[in-house]
Amino acid sequence: MADGTTTTLASNHGRCVTLAFVQDTAAAVAAVVQAKEESWHYATPKLPEPIRTISVGVDGTCMFVVEDGQRQAMVGSISLFDNKGERRHTIYLAATPEYGKATFYQRVGREIEHVRQLYPQAHLSGVADGSEDNWTFLRQYTQDECIDFYHTTGYLSWVAKAVHPRNFAAQQAWLDDSCHKLKHEKGYAKKLLEQMQGLAVAGLSELVQEQLEKAKTYFSNHYQQMKYAERVEAKLPIGSGVTEAACKTIVKMRMCRGGAKWKEQGAAAVLSLRTLIYTEGRWEQFWAKVDRYGFPIDMAA
Repeated sequence: MADGTTTTLASNHGRCVTLAFVQDTAAAVAAVVQAKEESWHYATPKLPEPIRTISVGVDGTCMFVVEDGQRQAMVGSISLFDNKGERRHTIYLAATPEYGKATFYQRVGREIEHVRQLYPQAHLSGVADGSEDNWTFLRQYTQDECIDFYHTTGYLSWVAKAVHPRNFAAQQAWLDDSCHKLKHEKGYAKKLLEQMQGLAVAGLSELVQEQLEKAKTYFSNHYQQMKYAERVEAKLPIGSGVTEAACKTIVKMRMCRGGAKWKEQGAAAVLSLRTLIYTEGRWEQFWAKVDRYGFPIDMAA
């Protein structure tokens, strides 16, 4: 990537620079981003549409750390939705495994408070998977809870095998019908749980029985967070796809390339840069602040 940058600068801009210069410049910029991460405030763009809902999601995804092998990096998203349920802006945050969940949650909390002050009348909603750590954090801020619809349907694909163990076509038909009703029929999550609890397990394979038990446990723990029909009617989000996509684009695509191994310092720098770039307007605001306050070379050295 850096080598491609030197080629582009030379061929398109007539600037011949060394690879070391590009790498040093990138490291210096990343150091400033991190040094000012807590003190430089980035404004949320003024949106022409009224914001009705603030949706918050947090999730973890694995990356390879040199010292410890596979570890979990954290990703957060704060999305603004208009009256029609259309997403208008998203703030992204990410942290390396060593950064610590508690410190990461503090950062997300500060961003939530900032957005809540901008849109005090907006409904604040949490959408995430079933990780209890995430919900312990989200409950401090959100007015309601929604388990990601697509995680839920993944469990139903397991249940389908128990409902029709030897008929793939019937499994797919049951799954399609159940997903549709779960999304559009109020109280259907509890009905599905009752159906699971009434299924006979005799004759089912050990794997199907195990998957059915996991599905029953998941629905037992979360069916009250599966009010999808009510949320669709109210034009509230039912999926954590924004956060899931951030895990992929901000972390996986860059940090998990073939053979990639990261030290904490380098990984933290890259994630800080990527969240600034992917949050609309923040990269431009960063350089505006550099223009205003100067480039603190001593911190970047």
